[in-house]
Amino acid sequence: MTMRKPIRKAVFPVAGLGTRFLPATKSIPKEMLPIIDRPLIQYAVDEAREAGIEQMIFVTGRGKTAIIDHFDVAFELEATMRDRAKALEILEPTRLAPGNLVAVRQQVPLGLGHAIWCARAIVGDEPFAIFLPDELMIGEPGCMKQMVDAYNRVGGNLISVLEVPHEEVSSYGVIAPGKRDGDLTEVKGLVEKPKADEAPSNLIISGRYILQPEVMQVLETQSKGAGGEIQLTDAMARMLGQQPFHAVTFAGKRYDCGSKTGFVEATLALALAREDMADDVRAMATRLLAQ
Repeated sequence: MTMRKPIRKAVFPVAGLGTRFLPATKSIPKEMLPIIDRPLIQYAVDEAREAGIEQMIFVTGRGKTAIIDHFDVAFELEATMRDRAKALEILEPTRLAPGNLVAVRQQVPLGLGHAIWCARAIVGDEPFAIFLPDELMIGEPGCMKQMVDAYNRVGGNLISVLEVPHEEVSSYGVIAPGKRDGDLTEVKGLVEKPKADEAPSNLIISGRYILQPEVMQVLETQSKGAGGEIQLTDAMARMLGQQPFHAVTFAGKRYDCGSKTGFVEATLALALAREDMADDVRAMATRLLAQ
């Protein structure tokens, strides 16, 4: 059996300006906006940990230090909580050991592909995961755990996908499918925002990836694509046929928290799933809808 290197590292591209959420994001990173009581980036890191990932690589920009601070030890806060006999367990998920937290800068906003390339020295020669924190993926097990389990079966490169109605595919990247085996589908091609009647499938690309380190070499020479940016999708398309590519159909829910309505939907959905607040939130929603 061919030995596969484990997925130990994850890249989080978090250098964006979050302009769709201005003025809230003028001084607070978009990834720190909370869904109830956890910031978006915390959900992504928790998902990574569940999948066995050890090292979190944040590709940041100017004004994004709050993300790094969030995963540091807050000595003053913890000391105050301890003095007041408040439980510290609630802060446990926010602690990353120094060796497990790495921050690199994307100094110029040249797109997702460029952001991933900025992490090349830390990724090295290992396969790695990519998380787009805007896309909140809720499932049991989590999306990346499902992908790592699939990687352990087939290796190569993997993309998380979701099935949507055909009339919605024009808003997303879509895969051209090959052979299908349960939740795994061979990827033959990638099409960005196709017309509904021209789409090769209704399997849209969602914000989770497992890629082999060779993608960094492809990104090194990748020319600018849509929007004048270096696109990760273009780099992956160049790798098709050279390395195995599969899509994993995620068994769970995706919330597009890059949009305001998606952010509100995620907040309501997760609140209704919590025993400590579901009844109150349902009653509140019923009252508001009756007005």
